[in-house]
Amino acid sequence: MNTQLTAPESTVSTARPRTQRGPRPAAGNALLRARRRALLPFAGPAILLYIAFVFGPTLYSVWISFHETSGYGDSKWVGVRNYTRLLSDDSYRKALFNTLELLVIGGGCTFVLSFALTMVLREMRGRLLARNVLFFPNIVNAMVFGVLAGFLFNPDGLVNTLLHNLFGVTDPPKWLSAENTFPMILATIIWTATGYYTTIIMAGVDQIPAYFYEECALSGANAWQRLRYVTIPLTWEVLTVCALLWTISSVKIFELVLVFGGNNSGLPPTNTWPVSMYSYAEAFGGLGSVPRYGMASASALTSLLLVALIVVVLRRAMDRRDSVQY
Repeated sequence: MNTQLTAPESTVSTARPRTQRGPRPAAGNALLRARRRALLPFAGPAILLYIAFVFGPTLYSVWISFHETSGYGDSKWVGVRNYTRLLSDDSYRKALFNTLELLVIGGGCTFVLSFALTMVLREMRGRLLARNVLFFPNIVNAMVFGVLAGFLFNPDGLVNTLLHNLFGVTDPPKWLSAENTFPMILATIIWTATGYYTTIIMAGVDQIPAYFYEECALSGANAWQRLRYVTIPLTWEVLTVCALLWTISSVKIFELVLVFGGNNSGLPPTNTWPVSMYSYAEAFGGLGSVPRYGMASASALTSLLLVALIVVVLRRAMDRRDSVQY
């Protein structure tokens, strides 16, 4: 009798056992709570200082802008009359135009020169030394430029002497006259700011990997194509930051104008004033015998709104590009 033995069939389950998720570790929650508790001791003093010295005075300036006051005695509520006076004041309109000229023309020239210097210095030996030399004018006090301008461009100064001895110029330009003061200020601002923004843009360009440019060389791309399709897209965020910094700083230009055009008897000529100089003159009696803090506050707040508007427009215009990751 033949008996066939068969092994019992066994079922093998290949499914992985389910793991039940337990509660989140208590260590993570404790660390999060500790960070939240540390926020107020660390950030609290800075917030209080900001409220006391920035936010509070700004609100008080808004209140003063609706009053007519000289800083002492009683103040008179005038509503929006200070703002309407600004629009009808020729000195303010000229100051606003000068501010926009510094912003647009000065910024355009500065960024063109900064980008050109970046492209030239990128492959240059000793570029770190060149970057430091370009950055040096930005750390010099504006008083130095005022003294230097008087030494170089006065009627008997170094520039006119060289023009007379080397080129025979007998009637040199009056560099520091009232009609030439603002172009001199604009040229000085461009000169000092170019090194600053060249340093920032060069730092961004240095982060671009070299293989992008090697691929461009293999593809036969020229210099303009490398700039358009590699350098600008990969440094777009850096350029956005530079544009915002320039917008904010150009509206605050003050001491250079005061040093260049001012003298011992008073303020610079009104055709050289930016909005900041107009606010200063209104606050300290530069346009009359009595200070007008209401007009000064209205002028300062108008420039603040101008900066805020331009910054918002720049952010919207320059954030349309998708950020490039590499």
